[in-house]
Amino acid sequence: MRARRTGTERTGTERQRERERERALAVGAGGRAPGPRPWVRVALAMFAVGWGANQFSPMLLVYHEQRRLSQVVLAAMFGCYALGLIPALLVAAALSDRMGRRRLMRPVLILSTVASLVLVAGAVATPALFAGRLLAGVASGTAFAPGSAWVKELSADAPGGSGARRATVALSAGFGGGPLVAGAVAQWLPYPQVLPYLVHIAVMLVVAPLAWRAPETVTPGRRAGGGPGRGGVRAAVAHPVFLRTVVPTAPWVFATATVGFAVLPGLVIRGGDGLVLSGATAGLVLGTGVLVQPLARRVERWRAGAVLVAGVLVAAAGLLLAAVTAATAEPTLLIPAAVVLGAAYGLLLVAGLGRVQALAPPEDLAGVTAVFYCLIYLGFAAPYVVAAAGALLSPAALFCVAAGAVTATLPLLLGTGGVRAPR
Repeated sequence: MRARRTGTERTGTERQRERERERALAVGAGGRAPGPRPWVRVALAMFAVGWGANQFSPMLLVYHEQRRLSQVVLAAMFGCYALGLIPALLVAAALSDRMGRRRLMRPVLILSTVASLVLVAGAVATPALFAGRLLAGVASGTAFAPGSAWVKELSADAPGGSGARRATVALSAGFGGGPLVAGAVAQWLPYPQVLPYLVHIAVMLVVAPLAWRAPETVTPGRRAGGGPGRGGVRAAVAHPVFLRTVVPTAPWVFATATVGFAVLPGLVIRGGDGLVLSGATAGLVLGTGVLVQPLARRVERWRAGAVLVAGVLVAAAGLLLAAVTAATAEPTLLIPAAVVLGAAYGLLLVAGLGRVQALAPPEDLAGVTAVFYCLIYLGFAAPYVVAAAGALLSPAALFCVAAGAVTATLPLLLGTGGVRAPR
């Protein structure tokens, strides 16, 4: 009898959790709770985390000019972000469906704030800059999958695809807004190694209470959609289409972007309003990437594979333009180079995600997407490669080599360009 009662109580608990989840979704759809709608609260959290992730870009010039740190050291600091992000991304994608979105996102809000506090300490201790970047990567990697899924689930009343677009816009706005504000603050206000991070901390203090009480959409202990299966993820990433088209092109997503906002500004901007220009360049690269994505999605629906080929060609053109910009050190070329490299970033991102969605069944989509994001964040090593290879090749020559390397992927793509992967 005791065992039978325990089973009944467990069933009642699960039903209670399910009713709470349904009420949370109802609040997300109807917006009856006071304050911002639930999906807006979570989107603001993603915006703030994205801000913290990319606010470091214009600070590279600050540390180079005021601390005399070498380009190799600065590039290593920049790349520490990916070292923290990649493992966190893989772990969070699996845990999110078991633990619930809110249980993962709440620590992220704290960790992103702590990362900026550690970067503040970097004003007097250089090792803290490495640690702060690593923590920012962990926060971002933990936030991306649960946060995107949370926004999507809280947008159940919106037209199809609205949730994914809302998450993308929120994250991209943070990516672009963070460096833009950080560059302006470092340029025109005192204490340039401290104040930019304090601005982000202030943003987190405003956003965290809003997102903290956003309704949960997943019953803890249960897998959403049946949960990602390891076998299904392995089958998807071992598929010939994934190996031939996604693997060779994914790293160029952020390789092109980081060349635009982390490498080129340091090569051509000297003195004056360099910090704010560096931040504006980051905003231009990422903003262009966001703007091309709706058009890219329409083209991909019209002809599968066309956007991937276009992204490779635009990436090659952007890298060649970057080579000219670096060789001439002409600041006016920074704008068109940033636009073209940003367009390549957006095209390759949409094309890669499209292939992932075509390959992965719904229950394995989160896991396969996490693998894809790990591949694209390998591109964050680009600034380090440029700096470390400086003794052998000039940046302009290296960009030409990179343009040839990305173009060399075309034969792989043309053989599978119009093939839709089986589901």
